[in-house]
Amino acid sequence: MTRPVPLRKRLLVRLLIASALIAVCSVAATAWLAVETTTRALREEQGQVLTEDMDVLARLSGYAATHPDWKGVDETVRELSARTGRRIALTTTDRRTIADSAPAGTSMPPRAAATVDPLHIDTYTERGAQRGGVDPRVVGPYRVTDEERAKLEKLADTRQRCFARNGYEATVVQTPSGRPVVTDHDGPVASGVVPDECADGLLNTPTPTENKALSDLSERARKCLDRRGLNPGSQPFVTVDVTEKRLGTRYQLGKTTGTDDRTAVRDADRCVDEARLAQLDPYVAPVAELFLGGGDTTAVRFDMSPANKAKVVGAAGLVLAVTVAVTAVVATRLVRPLRALTEAAQQPPELHARVPVTTRDETGILAAAFNELAERRERLEAQRKAMVSDVAHELRTPLTNIRGWLEVTRDGVVDPDPALLASLHEEALVLQRVIDDLQDLAAADAGTLRLHREPVRADELLDQVTAAHRVAADAAGVTLRTAADGTPWLDADPVRMRQALGNLVSNALRHTPAGGTVTLAARCDADDVVLDVTDTGTGIAPEDLPYVFDRFWRAEKSRSRRTGGSGLGLPIVRHLVAAHGGAVDAASDPGAGSVFTLRLPGAAEPDGSVP
Repeated sequence: MTRPVPLRKRLLVRLLIASALIAVCSVAATAWLAVETTTRALREEQGQVLTEDMDVLARLSGYAATHPDWKGVDETVRELSARTGRRIALTTTDRRTIADSAPAGTSMPPRAAATVDPLHIDTYTERGAQRGGVDPRVVGPYRVTDEERAKLEKLADTRQRCFARNGYEATVVQTPSGRPVVTDHDGPVASGVVPDECADGLLNTPTPTENKALSDLSERARKCLDRRGLNPGSQPFVTVDVTEKRLGTRYQLGKTTGTDDRTAVRDADRCVDEARLAQLDPYVAPVAELFLGGGDTTAVRFDMSPANKAKVVGAAGLVLAVTVAVTAVVATRLVRPLRALTEAAQQPPELHARVPVTTRDETGILAAAFNELAERRERLEAQRKAMVSDVAHELRTPLTNIRGWLEVTRDGVVDPDPALLASLHEEALVLQRVIDDLQDLAAADAGTLRLHREPVRADELLDQVTAAHRVAADAAGVTLRTAADGTPWLDADPVRMRQALGNLVSNALRHTPAGGTVTLAARCDADDVVLDVTDTGTGIAPEDLPYVFDRFWRAEKSRSRRTGGSGLGLPIVRHLVAAHGGAVDAASDPGAGSVFTLRLPGAAEPDGSVP
């Protein structure tokens, strides 16, 4: 009895496990892809938000740079809030509200997004890059009057035309202080290469307003330099610098005493910066804190809500359920024919069970192959039973004759004369031939049939077989002849080949009437040698031709000794030829004769030449 298959090794269980693993991997990959895609989208959105934050900060910093206080900033805050769709709030450093786009009473975010201080910026430039220092829009006392600006614009227009005459295309740019600047951006003019005709110095000369502011800045710087001992008895020379479209200062120190030059320059820089901040401070709004839409947005996190988690888990469970259900249906359809095959294979051999072929896939092909195997087994079983019956018949007839004659001789009914002894000897030879044939077939089936190969001339082999059957052919009135095309050589066992050809010749003589002809021929065909045994006998019916090499098969079912042999000669021929690596074939024309063809490997002649 077949042992049951363990649960872990069943095909259905394996398919279910495989489908579940595939579903889990699919769900995990999909979830990961969704998270990555969402995170990327959030980061892109965050980049846009950061850009908006920079714009808001720049706008409010510009307001603070051009106003001494925050009065009137509410309209600007509401405008920015409407454009960005976010809450914008300004407070003092001690958290007193200056302006807020949210309704009154709305709680403030826990942390400020930025500090608005135009004198100490670190997030805004006109080009959008981060930079520290004073907002370039803070001009304070350096803003020129309308009359001064008109004069400067005329000087700028004159210089622009001068540059044009010298082959330079320049433009006039207005700085926050109202002073125009002539520049060609990254060209020679911007690099300081000015034609002599245009270098009159008028446009770069400070206006009275600028001189007044510079004098005030120089006085403030001098006091600081005096305190540091860097300006003993001299006044620092401070000028305006507009080469980069922004207000700047340059200075010249007096002679220093007992101080390292680099340290002196560094301290002087600090004095000028401090003086400038003190000078500009009254013209800008106080420092304020900026709050934007709920606080810190620097970190992007993908946090799933319980509802979303439930949706993901539900979708994953649904995918798993559908996958398992589909796999169960498919696996059941796959396993059902396999179980039918198993049950059919476990049936007793005599039943020759069949399984229905319900599909055209691999399982259906397997079922069809199983049915074909069962049919072959049934035919083999029938052949085995027929062979046992035939063997019994072939052995029973001579044994019955021998027993009968011995019994009548023992009883004294017949005298043991030479004729009786010859008859008994003939029956014993029949038994010996049948036993020898069976022994040869058994050896061939077991693969123990021994061959002693050697080069053999085909024409000599035919002559030997003809000589051995000459007497039988003359007695039957049949002409026996040979025909060889050249001298083909075989790589064969001469004794076994004489046995195979002898069986064919004996069979041909038995079925060829008197006056007929049996011809043995040999010829070369590429690397093979072809041997033909042709007779002019009665022939074989087309429906019997496929069975002539079956054991104990005879066209005449009565199995009379007068019309046929034991039915083992042709099967022995087939096995002997197959053992030599060749093939045998039969063709027949009923009433005209038959041809048996043996195709065997050729051999080189003993002198090394190829026939």
